[in-house]
Amino acid sequence: MAILNFDANSVAPSAPLDALPAGTYECCIVESGMFPTKSGNGSFLKLTFEVVSGEFAGRKLWARLNLDNPSKTAVEIARAELSAICHAVNVLAPRDSEELHNLPLLVTVKVRTLDDGSSSNDIKGYAAVRRAPAPSDAKPAPAAPGAAPWAR
Repeated sequence: MAILNFDANSVAPSAPLDALPAGTYECCIVESGMFPTKSGNGSFLKLTFEVVSGEFAGRKLWARLNLDNPSKTAVEIARAELSAICHAVNVLAPRDSEELHNLPLLVTVKVRTLDDGSSSNDIKGYAAVRRAPAPSDAKPAPAAPGAAPWAR
């Protein structure tokens, strides 16, 4: 039992959230951990991603990577997905999943319709965030006399 001392009359109830629209979102991993599979014969890495920019900032997405599983195919898929994440955040040999936290990456999601008619997101890919280079203070070299202004 937990003593709450809480009055629901003073707090608006949360509303269910729809799945994010299909697209690519800038995210960071904010939580991670290994958990046993339901069958108990393996474990998966659960990653929680948070959208960090745009209209859906603050929303969360989840991935489960079957890194320890009797299915060799499931493990190969999970390892390839983890490799994509590591390459996207430029941490190529993490010793702990927390080394992947709070580093921006692009997460591509699709929308899947569930049997009950509701929708859910599936992560379909990861990529590095490409930032535009900072403007340079250096001025271009002057063109040769008589040359067209674009011929440099």
